[in-house]
Amino acid sequence: MARKSSRDRMKNEVNAGSMADIAFLLLIFFLVTTTIQVDSGVLVRLPPWSEDEPETEKLNKRNVYSVLVNANNELLVRGEPANVDELRENAKNFIMNPNKREDMAETPQKAIISLRNDRGTKYKTYLKVYNELKAAYTELRNTESQREFGKDFADLDREDKKVIIAKVPLILSEAEPTDFGEEN
Repeated sequence: MARKSSRDRMKNEVNAGSMADIAFLLLIFFLVTTTIQVDSGVLVRLPPWSEDEPETEKLNKRNVYSVLVNANNELLVRGEPANVDELRENAKNFIMNPNKREDMAETPQKAIISLRNDRGTKYKTYLKVYNELKAAYTELRNTESQREFGKDFADLDREDKKVIIAKVPLILSEAEPTDFGEEN
């Protein structure tokens, strides 16, 4: 009978063949169970699709608050350079027209905010402008809601919200973006 040396005892190996199978199964498990967040973009409710030709209505220029964001991320509001930080207050004044000026909206129901951007506009700038315009409507609705019902707009029931929405409707029109640098 041959004696086993201590070297022979050291050559014991662990069978790693099944380790690869386990790693592969774990990989498949994590791939199947992991959810990946998808950027959903800006959520906007679009009107229903229609094959009919849209109605063309002659708008009174005084009721349109046009906002243009160019490829250099500069703002042009009603043909004048503007600052994003002042956009919310200016939009609120335009919509409500507290001083009954002739160059601002006749009524909140007739006020239209037209947003147009360039394809070269940075997404961050577009979102900032869009959020400021939406925030103007949110603040106006909250103010009207406080005046009418003594509560914030979000705390109103469905029927009361309809009353406020009728008084301050959100009319935000987005035009097709222009090509890079084209601002006509």
